[in-house]
Amino acid sequence: MPALDTLGRFFMSMMFYCGSGSPPAWRVWLGLEHKQLPYELKMLSFSAGDLKTEEFTRLNPRQKVPVLVENGFVLYESVAILEYLDERHPVAGRGRLFPDDARERALVRRFIQETDWYLGMAMGRMLREIFHKTEEEWDRALIADGRDKLAAELVHFEREIRGDYLTGVLSAADLTLYPMIALALRADLKDPALAIRTLVGPKLTAWMGRVEALPYFARTLPPHWKNN
Repeated sequence: MPALDTLGRFFMSMMFYCGSGSPPAWRVWLGLEHKQLPYELKMLSFSAGDLKTEEFTRLNPRQKVPVLVENGFVLYESVAILEYLDERHPVAGRGRLFPDDARERALVRRFIQETDWYLGMAMGRMLREIFHKTEEEWDRALIADGRDKLAAELVHFEREIRGDYLTGVLSAADLTLYPMIALALRADLKDPALAIRTLVGPKLTAWMGRVEALPYFARTLPPHWKNN
């Protein structure tokens, strides 16, 4: 069940539109739970065309998740949502997602940018081949190239992690990177020979364990992942 604050539910209402397994949506889901904010979860189906409906398109004309609606205010784009939640509810829950210190906050934003623009770009085409095509249609050269690029990015993050978490303390950077790596690891279910798991170094492996041990993590696990 979503985290509920007894008093908060009377003063605010949030609707969170999510898609199972979407890394941008998952980061916001983790952020909502971290902040312990009351929300109603609306899990949309990609395959059923829920994101293409007229109703959802009015909320987000780009037809993507996540979307947050709070008392009539509609916001999409995951990083904007995380910053909004942290700034609007700075003392809520288990701490800030973006630190008060300007330099530490800049590091969090840098890690988010690197995750989206470098790691995400590195693995994007590879995962589209694996998840959206039949095995007979796979472009093996493109998949191999994507694996190599993903490996290089994981080496970078292994080198840059600064303690228990990316910047030393849990932040929006961790909630952004974890779902991306978790999605990449799903490729091994489609093709075990890829061995994506072997690309994750010891520091990142330990870091992933700490994220998975968060008290709210299990509530956010993509529903269609739970049986495999």
